[in-house]
Amino acid sequence: MNLYLVAAVATFGFIGLAHYTVIGTRYDYPWVKYVVVALDSVLLTFVIVAGTLSHPSDFPAIFAFRFSQFYYFFLIVASAAFSYSPGLVLWAGVTSSVSWMSAFFWVVFGIEQPITWNDIPPAADLDAFLTYFFHVDFIARGSRIQESIILLIVAGLLAVVVHRARALVHRQAAVEREREIITQTFGKYVPEAVADALIADRGMLAPVHRNATILFADLERFTSIAESMPPVDVVGMLNAYFDVVSEVVNRHGGVINQFQGDAILATFNVPLEDPDHASKAVRAALEIQAVVSGRVFQGVTLKPRIGINTGELVAGSVGGSGRQNYTVHGDSVNLAARLENMNKEFDSRILLSEWTVLAAGQGFRFVEVGVTQVRGKSDAIKLFTIAT
Repeated sequence: MNLYLVAAVATFGFIGLAHYTVIGTRYDYPWVKYVVVALDSVLLTFVIVAGTLSHPSDFPAIFAFRFSQFYYFFLIVASAAFSYSPGLVLWAGVTSSVSWMSAFFWVVFGIEQPITWNDIPPAADLDAFLTYFFHVDFIARGSRIQESIILLIVAGLLAVVVHRARALVHRQAAVEREREIITQTFGKYVPEAVADALIADRGMLAPVHRNATILFADLERFTSIAESMPPVDVVGMLNAYFDVVSEVVNRHGGVINQFQGDAILATFNVPLEDPDHASKAVRAALEIQAVVSGRVFQGVTLKPRIGINTGELVAGSVGGSGRQNYTVHGDSVNLAARLENMNKEFDSRILLSEWTVLAAGQGFRFVEVGVTQVRGKSDAIKLFTIAT
């Protein structure tokens, strides 16, 4: 193989490796990729022309432009598209066209009497046409110009595609960033699951009627504890406590709908459906008791009481046009709050309705502790706690 071609191929590899090495470093200046594309165009032209010149001296240099080697320039244009830079794609088209035409006119300059398409008689037969076409001085200037124009058109069209694709990617990235910011910010005031659903539903959650499990937690002796502490410490204590409980509830698939003083109202199975909502609520209650009992909050140990009930409720966005709140309503919610308060009567930490026990299934050691009357129902319901 001609040493010039070997050197050209080696130079291609060296330039590509050098460019890859500087990508992402402090030497990765914007103009570097433009220089690389220009060098690739010049080198490719040299390889094509030098490949012809490497033949015996009587082989016409103009034959380098007679074959389909021009289409290799489209690889340079296509490679530039991977940069998502419309300018670089156009630059690849321009430098390839200029390099190709410059080499062509350099070769033509050495031909004393070049023959063009216009020199072929209109009435020439096939033999006469081929005689002109394969003549060593036939340059086909028009064909070279067409090739350059087509390359520029393709580069322009590809640049438009790259521009639109980049704009689409930027818009999508901006939407994702905005969504993430909204979710993170909004999630500080409503459950993250609710925030995601609100964003998906354009700010309004339609009311749903569903069977769900409600967990209501309150702190024992909170009033006396709060009276013995400065207000700022009370807030710090509650925030630390709420952080712990929120993490447990979220991990078990629940949603905290309300913070009411020291009380927490959490729901399982709304707004996102979960067939294991009852068992997950029970596991969350057990973990809350275990985690809270082993910690000190602002120098105070806390003892939560929890009531859990499973039943029908209505959940959705409620409020005026200026402000909405995601909340749940129904007798089943009221019963969960009532069960929490009844822990005092049964000296228990977790009190569950028989409906939750039935829905939770196996895997727990439930102990019946009593009965209570529920408004709207003729029969009393059984109450259970959990043996640990």
